[in-house]
Amino acid sequence: MTANSERGRLGDVAYQAYLLLRVGFTAAPILFGLDKFFNWTVDWPDYLASWVNDIAPGSGQDFMYFVGAVEIGAGLLVAFAPRIGAYVVAAWLGGIIVNLLTVEPPTYYDIALRDFGLLLAALTLGRLAQAFHAVPAASAPEALRRAA
Repeated sequence: MTANSERGRLGDVAYQAYLLLRVGFTAAPILFGLDKFFNWTVDWPDYLASWVNDIAPGSGQDFMYFVGAVEIGAGLLVAFAPRIGAYVVAAWLGGIIVNLLTVEPPTYYDIALRDFGLLLAALTLGRLAQAFHAVPAASAPEALRRAA
């Protein structure tokens, strides 16, 4: 996409919504991923369901290091490949929701509900990314040349 077409799209409210979601789903996973390494905002292993802790190797904090790395990777994927990254983030949020629904029910149901809203927003980002970054269809002669 050229700089001129980018500037032209900035007046489009749908494109503005796409950019807001893309920036948000880039920054939030990276920041929360980093927090998994340092536990600045909360002691993250407290949010881990016992059944997850039982099947994950190492301690709960060891698993949170893995979670942090995945979240940072997902944020970077949204930044560089939003058509894929948005769905990776949505799937990741689905896993978080399942975990939260099974940690001392109903203690974290409110957070699971919030994450469900984020999951819907990530799916919306994925749809908008498909609209704004559509892969152009190859013409028939071009497709035949590629096949040869």
